[in-house]
Amino acid sequence: MSADTAIFEAERPALTALCYRMLGERAGAEDAVQDTWLRWQRVDRRGIENPRAWLRRTATRIAIDALRSARSRRETYPGPWLPEPLVENEHLSLEDSFVIAQECELALLWAMERLSETERAAFILREAFDAGYDEIAAATGKSEAACRQLVSRAHKRLQESGPRFDASPSEVADLLQRFLSAAAAQDHDTVLSLFAPQATAYSDGGKKARAALRPLMGPEEIAQVLMAIMHKAAKEQAHWTIEPASANNAPAIVRRLNGKIDLVLTLAPDASGRIAWLYAMRNPDKLPV
Repeated sequence: MSADTAIFEAERPALTALCYRMLGERAGAEDAVQDTWLRWQRVDRRGIENPRAWLRRTATRIAIDALRSARSRRETYPGPWLPEPLVENEHLSLEDSFVIAQECELALLWAMERLSETERAAFILREAFDAGYDEIAAATGKSEAACRQLVSRAHKRLQESGPRFDASPSEVADLLQRFLSAAAAQDHDTVLSLFAPQATAYSDGGKKARAALRPLMGPEEIAQVLMAIMHKAAKEQAHWTIEPASANNAPAIVRRLNGKIDLVLTLAPDASGRIAWLYAMRNPDKLPV
């Protein structure tokens, strides 16, 4: 392995994490990292004083362009578009390049969809990679002062999104288990009590699996729909099992239908500890095999 290849490979996990946080998709992140590699091969590296900063800047610019292109596709997506989960349990493991990427919570990835491409890049570089504002400015093409504004504005918008991004795994696991137990028992009152008044539930089927084509809003609607689904599933003859898992480092539930994963479910609480955001991934293109 050449020295230049070794430099890139040492940075690959961080670049993958950066691009995944930007795009919310594994394949998109891999494509952006591969494009960064191709540019690294072509560039005259004798003039690069800081290879790590150059690679991160280049990957950020590629991811910004990719996100702009993805926005138009997501506007016509069938139903809510949700970020792709990075799932691990005793039967599933992640590639090494995505281990760092899984530290980004799904709720945060979802909330970052409301940021502009440059806001998202500035926020990720600053908060996830501790980049200086000079580096952020070079990556986004903005002044350092403008980048400070971008990061501040991103913080404000994310705080207004509803779910918390600092909930402990034990808190999420407890809330998830209480919800599943109450829903399975068809305990309507308990299910309602677990949701925040402004709770929202999202399901992503990608037109390839049954899912709600719009967000479910409020405890009553969420409880009515999800409990009906669980009641129907309990009566079906198909063989399905439920396994504990981790999705982006947060407790989750994986459901297998006839041995194949057909659902990843997780949630995020609000400041009061009730469910603010429920995530249900059913799109087979975004589920682990």
